[in-house]
Amino acid sequence: MARLHLEFPAHCFCYRTEMNVRGSDINGARHLGNDALVSMLSEARSRFLFAHGIDDSGAETSGPGIIVTDLATLYKAEAHARDRLRFEVGLADFNKYGGDIVFRVSRPADGALIALAKYGFVFFDYEAGKVVPIPEAFAARFPEVNRLP
Repeated sequence: MARLHLEFPAHCFCYRTEMNVRGSDINGARHLGNDALVSMLSEARSRFLFAHGIDDSGAETSGPGIIVTDLATLYKAEAHARDRLRFEVGLADFNKYGGDIVFRVSRPADGALIALAKYGFVFFDYEAGKVVPIPEAFAARFPEVNRLP
């Protein structure tokens, strides 16, 4: 089976946030569990979108929401309880309906790269029950969207 390969250019990261690894995030092997990392990625995604004025549920704007279509995570090093982690977040690989939200997770204390990840996403009209094209308001906030082929 082929191994997963994730590589993101530095220029695609346009947001940064930090979180501490909680004791409850630690698994039986005494490091950050994959389920906890996925939760932290989701929180970083939510913070990123909020910082850019994007309501990912669509509830506040009566517009389409954002749904995750896939997740890929590449673990590079362990993180432990009370480690402070930096989540760099950005966008890549746009298509008519969405793209990827990409992540680089590191530990500022020693510069260790902990993980790389990407969430595939699309815009979804919950009322109509279908995927819809990227809204103009989103495209206006992120010029990368306007470089679609």
